[in-house]
Amino acid sequence: VTGVQTCALPILTGQYRASDNMTDTMAALAILNDIETVARGKSLDDFYARYKDNALVVEKWLSLHAMSRLPGTLDKVRVLLGHEAFSLKNPNKVRSLIGAFGAANQLRFHAADGSGYDFIAEQTLALDKLNPHGSARLAQALGHWKRYDAGRQHKMKAALDRIVKTPGISTDLYEIASKSLV
Repeated sequence: VTGVQTCALPILTGQYRASDNMTDTMAALAILNDIETVARGKSLDDFYARYKDNALVVEKWLSLHAMSRLPGTLDKVRVLLGHEAFSLKNPNKVRSLIGAFGAANQLRFHAADGSGYDFIAEQTLALDKLNPHGSARLAQALGHWKRYDAGRQHKMKAALDRIVKTPGISTDLYEIASKSLV
């Protein structure tokens, strides 16, 4: 936590606690979400406890986790795959967690080691058995490989190639992944 963040923490946590509408609550959480502090974890846990019976709000909570710029975000997303609030069978939950990671977390999705690409490929293949259209949509995150440096291009293409070479994938997924390789 930097000095500026330390000064802002009481303001952010105060805004979170005092907010009486979702806009203010989400604004405070979105900023806290990128600060490694105990207040972040407590606020996210409190938010889930307050809204766990509201599916649409829980999707916001999943997306917050997926979009964090903090190191360890991919590990947290992996943990959330097993959380009671997530189901691979629910397209909205998939979009909120896995889709948000691939589409909205440019820092962690494009990690130089390729772990974000491997994760999306792995989840795309898992989802394909349940929702071919949804899996094809997830694979699109890998399709913009030409926009990145040579190292990332190689890793993104490798993830796409892994998908294309998987026996028995749906025609939806095959079409998107194979066309993305061109």
